[in-house]
Amino acid sequence: MTSLPVIIGFGGISSAGRSSAHHAYRRIVMESLPLAQQEHTLRALAGMMGLVKYTGSGYQTATGEALAEAEIAPRFREQILKHTLIRRLEPQYFDGDHMSVQLNFEIGPDGNTPFVFSTHNSELPDPLPTGWRVLDSTGGVTRIEVSAATEMRLESHRRIPVQSAGQLPTGFDPSSLYASRFHPRGLVMTIVGASDAVRSIGIDWDTILGKLRPDEISVYASSAMAQLDQYGTGGMLQARLRGGRVSAKQLPLGLNTMPADFVNAYVLGNVGCTGAIAGACASFLYNLRLAVEDIQSGRRRLAVVGNAEAPLVPEVIEGYHAMSALATDDAVAKLDGASVPDWRRASRPFGDNCGFVLGESAQYFVLCDDKLALELGADIHGAVPDVFVNADGFKKSISSPGPGNYITLSKAVAAMRSLLGEDAVRTRSFIQAHGSSTPQNRVTESKIFNQVAAAFGIEHWPVTAIKAFVGHSLAPASADQLTNTLGVFRHGILPGIKTTPAIAADVHREHLDIVLKDTDLSDRADIGFLNSKGFGGNNATGAILSPTVALRMLEKRHGAATMQDYRRRLEATREAAAAYDEACCRAPMQPIYRFGDDLMDESGITIDGHSIHLPGIQNPVDLDLPNRYPDMV
Repeated sequence: MTSLPVIIGFGGISSAGRSSAHHAYRRIVMESLPLAQQEHTLRALAGMMGLVKYTGSGYQTATGEALAEAEIAPRFREQILKHTLIRRLEPQYFDGDHMSVQLNFEIGPDGNTPFVFSTHNSELPDPLPTGWRVLDSTGGVTRIEVSAATEMRLESHRRIPVQSAGQLPTGFDPSSLYASRFHPRGLVMTIVGASDAVRSIGIDWDTILGKLRPDEISVYASSAMAQLDQYGTGGMLQARLRGGRVSAKQLPLGLNTMPADFVNAYVLGNVGCTGAIAGACASFLYNLRLAVEDIQSGRRRLAVVGNAEAPLVPEVIEGYHAMSALATDDAVAKLDGASVPDWRRASRPFGDNCGFVLGESAQYFVLCDDKLALELGADIHGAVPDVFVNADGFKKSISSPGPGNYITLSKAVAAMRSLLGEDAVRTRSFIQAHGSSTPQNRVTESKIFNQVAAAFGIEHWPVTAIKAFVGHSLAPASADQLTNTLGVFRHGILPGIKTTPAIAADVHREHLDIVLKDTDLSDRADIGFLNSKGFGGNNATGAILSPTVALRMLEKRHGAATMQDYRRRLEATREAAAAYDEACCRAPMQPIYRFGDDLMDESGITIDGHSIHLPGIQNPVDLDLPNRYPDMV
């Protein structure tokens, strides 16, 4: 039997807030939720943003004012809504109106007359530039005569043309949650996001490890752009140009493998399989495919999969702007015929648009095989039966779309038709579009959707695109889609693309229902297709099953008695997960960060030819491996 990979935990942080317990999803569909659920998520965001804190006897505002729990949502609602999702870039990142730049210019003598200046000895270049001569040096200060033109660089400032971004909620500083000294922002987000996913399970990690051999676990995660802020590769490349020094941490912490490495080393203590595959904007689905195939084959029984990206640095914004890929302030304002851009509505998938909006995100998911999920009594939030990846073939422009996405989406739909039947695909599926909000994407992606829908007899195929709300987070973009899809399964509401006032005239939609308002799918949300189109010809489509479908499949495989026993254990799991959620609502999130904890004494490792026993790890590594090629020897 092929094991079914099921999702038993998920968490992370983005501009929509905390992902666990569906809070990030709820922020996006806030106005369509019952009042009690709105208030719950607003309370979670208020705590995350430092607007309130729980003292043990009640809540207090940041100024010390006592506040009843029921007062939090109405008191801070507008402030929370204003300072989440896509909005104008805030000064905590950098001042977009005064971005630091270096100006190159020449300075030299006036005619044939040299000029003289003084500087501290410690600031003298060595060797001296051509045309410089030391006149004298006294008290640590040297006088220099300059007789030839010298190229100089001077720091200046200018306004960056792109001011909209999907930023973490205002007031939330993930680096304050643990001892994050000199960690790049993307890796800080890794620790917080992966911890949220693990703790959302509602089952103690050591209990899970007790049922697994150490090599039955895998971790797959990456970043597309690596870590480009001052504590990673960006700082390393800038150090000498800025007159500083390269640190010993900047190069290793800048690697794009670190969103997996940090999870292994500081969150899980994992000694199993690890990997970090990058596929531009499709990176999450590339990593998810590895986990799914691991679990299906039986090579691994549990996998932690995710991505983290923190691209809100001037150089990355400048790079995408140079490609004409981003929505500039001027172009957004022009769309509305206004003088001031509507930053919150800068991303407009499938509408008249002008480019995408960068966002930051860290999203992680815990998957395991169906048998282990039942044994643990884990809550099943969905299942991932297939992920398809294809390239584009020969290309002229490396960033342009191509034929690969036709293959990935068609195969995903065909696989679900084979699994659940034509009716399920035609009437109970929806698409999470890549929906990057570029004029090219709205045409090419909608054409693919429309053509595939026609081929499979699908009419009015529901399509949404959550980059409208959280922006384009690059590597985790499809992880944002998956977080949102699990919310659709839980609450039955497909988020409308509410930033798009109308669908553009050149969008192909004869067989599509591109939703512009929140839409009730509560009776027809069995399959979610995650679609991703990455630079370089990286295409991927994942098929996600609802928990209702997954549990129905498990009952057919394992029987009613096993499922009844599972449901009894599930009650305690859900109680523990709810307690974790409440703890996050009342106090700052508590990441798992085990720096230097329980280091393994390698001298205690024993190997007996049939197994490897590792100190501190309950179960051994099995060395009685089967011959996978019996017909060849």
